[in-house]
Amino acid sequence: MINIGIILSLSYLIIVAVTYFIQNSMLYFPEKEIQHTPKNINLEYSEIYFETEDGITISGWYVPAENERGVLLFCHGNAGNISHRLDSIKIFHNLSLSVLIFDYRGYGKSNGKPSERGTYLDAEAAWNYLVNVKQKPPEEIILFGRSLGGAVAAEIALMKNPAGLIIESSFTSVPELGSKLYPWLPVKLISKFSYSTIHRVGFIKCPKLIIHSPDDEMIPFEHGRSLFKNASEPKEFLQIKGGHNEGFLISNRIYSDGLKNFLERCLHPQKRPPS
Repeated sequence: MINIGIILSLSYLIIVAVTYFIQNSMLYFPEKEIQHTPKNINLEYSEIYFETEDGITISGWYVPAENERGVLLFCHGNAGNISHRLDSIKIFHNLSLSVLIFDYRGYGKSNGKPSERGTYLDAEAAWNYLVNVKQKPPEEIILFGRSLGGAVAAEIALMKNPAGLIIESSFTSVPELGSKLYPWLPVKLISKFSYSTIHRVGFIKCPKLIIHSPDDEMIPFEHGRSLFKNASEPKEFLQIKGGHNEGFLISNRIYSDGLKNFLERCLHPQKRPPS
């Protein structure tokens, strides 16, 4: 019995050690191939490149709106690349928002390897591109983050002064989410990542919209509710329906109307989306 106990204990320690060293591959799922572009949905766009503070070249698209009411800086989730976000780009375009969407380092055509600090630097460089190159004033920029991107967008919103912040289908922090997904592992003890949005939302001053679905099978609904509870005013919560990856599409008008109403309160009255 003692030998069995020792074997089980050693096996558990090995699993914990392996998990510690492979965390990057458990969190980031980048794809390099760009499968589609905005031209596939009949939208004009520019392929752009900009450099981060630590010298990494980041790739993205700038999709202009004809009657621009504001600009949306899109921080996507942990898998795929920008070419998998065309449905969202179309929705925002229909709301008269120009869109800058970029790939984190290691994703798509961006150089480097993903890391928590790296994703923050990538998003900050995208913000700087909008402000310095495109000459967009902060009061016309909406930060948007879905899933992992919610944590990235929150970090930039804390650093800068956007017109508004939208966090969709995101988590409170990586350790908290990991503890739910892997309750048999000491996730909070071994996690290399934080992405602690829960500790940022209370200090972000701009208007905030938290979006989540009770049907989300990847990130529990309680994470969205907790983010909303801890966020400072002004804040709003939009409950959608459907799973993690398709909820915004399934929700249709619930989603698009919720976005439009939020934008009307964030952007200057003359910059409001049309009815």
